Amino acid sequence: MTSKGETFTIWMKSLLCHAYGCTVFNSKGEIVYRVDNYGNKCSNEVHLMDLRGEILFTIRQKKLLAFGCWNGYRWSGSSINKEKPWFQVKKYCRMLMRDVACRITVGYDKYWIVRFANKAAFRIVDVNGDVVAEAKRKYSASGVVLGEDVLALEVVPHMDHSLIMAFVVVYGLIRRRM
Repeated sequence: MTSKGETFTIWMKSLLCHAYGCTVFNSKGEIVYRVDNYGNKCSNEVHLMDLRGEILFTIRQKKLLAFGCWNGYRWSGSSINKEKPWFQVKKYCRMLMRDVACRITVGYDKYWIVRFANKAAFRIVDVNGDVVAEAKRKYSASGVVLGEDVLALEVVPHMDHSLIMAFVVVYGLIRRRM
């Protein structure tokens, strides 16, 4: 990435016992986002929440589509507009689009999640090919690589962090990690 943005640590585990999800920490080690999927792994509906448990996005998988499609609905206060999704994600077939996992449409803007050879690492790129977020395996301060479920995510300054986290949640669902 060219411009230094904020770095987050994503732990692809829920902090709650017997729940699936992920927890996101800022550079100070504070929890800033979380997903707790109480029902089961790979649920058809998950919620991205802030630290206080307020829902920021609801992500729903559409039924009966060959490759997978998800709609993301942004919450405003305590309500959600169920009529029109804030963003849509369409999964690509690995045989057709080798490195591209999915296409994301937010209004007129388009993004793609591009996989690396390392299964856990990925980039989110815009229509110009510019990287807006990049996730890699996390290393400890002493240089030890952490588990495959711990990622360092760098987000460029001008991007909405909660929107990027919603994209990461969908990618976790695509990879069946949540």
